[in-house]
Amino acid sequence: MLENEENRENSEKISAVEKEDDMSINSELSAKKGKLINYLKGCQNAAIAFSSGVDSTYLAYMAKEILGDKMLTVTVKASAIPDRELTEGRMFCEKNGIKQVVIELDQLSIKEFAANVPERCYYCKKEIFDSIIKVAADNGIENIFDGSNVDDLSDYRPGLKALKELKIKSPLVEAGLTKKDIRLLSKEIGLPTWDKPSFACLASRIPYNEVITKKKLEMVEKAEQKLYEMGFKQFRVRHHGKIARIELLPEDFERIIRKEISKEIYGYFEKLGFDYTALDLSGYKTGNMNKNNN
Repeated sequence: MLENEENRENSEKISAVEKEDDMSINSELSAKKGKLINYLKGCQNAAIAFSSGVDSTYLAYMAKEILGDKMLTVTVKASAIPDRELTEGRMFCEKNGIKQVVIELDQLSIKEFAANVPERCYYCKKEIFDSIIKVAADNGIENIFDGSNVDDLSDYRPGLKALKELKIKSPLVEAGLTKKDIRLLSKEIGLPTWDKPSFACLASRIPYNEVITKKKLEMVEKAEQKLYEMGFKQFRVRHHGKIARIELLPEDFERIIRKEISKEIYGYFEKLGFDYTALDLSGYKTGNMNKNNN
């Protein structure tokens, strides 16, 4: 009897501690959201680099709520960005009454990008934000935002250097928001991107110093679109010449090695130009090509 009472008391204590922890997390997240709102209120207007990803979607939504028609989004149409992302971005802006400007960029005309140097992202970002600065100026907007979050600061991201040089603002960083925070806040307000898989420019699928071509980017885009249509959620298809290296979440390994699934993928990838298709047993890793550049 005493043991049961003691167990009940311990259970109640654990429950109280967990509840306290949840309240602490919610309080911290609310404070970060409040900081973001105050930051946006202090900016008056904004042009947002919008990719339709988790971060830029949340930032665009919040900016619309705070700034109304004094904000717009700028989306880049380029060979290293899948059409699927452009379509999702357009639908989001139409649904939420957000003005969207789409600019076209020939990334392969940027020699450092095409040569795929380790600083590739720096040169590309510089071109992109130079164009966004012009769009902002044409619309009488002084503030230019990107959707970087706190987690981005710990990875090898040479593009951040370009943002700093061009004085681009990162409100999510200023508010101290992590990717997890942004997903939670997005879910709270009902944004469909709250659980959207992380995405990166298709050029990140090609090892540094291997020339980037339109054909390679198309092969990767079509290969990843196939996995997407087959119901896989978080993945990458890395381009290693005639070899396609698939990165998946470990929980998806069992499914992809089923005979009918693997045969369908192999056959499709072969038509794209890959002689071999391999599964990376270490699983999906964001920024996997950056490990030698940190």
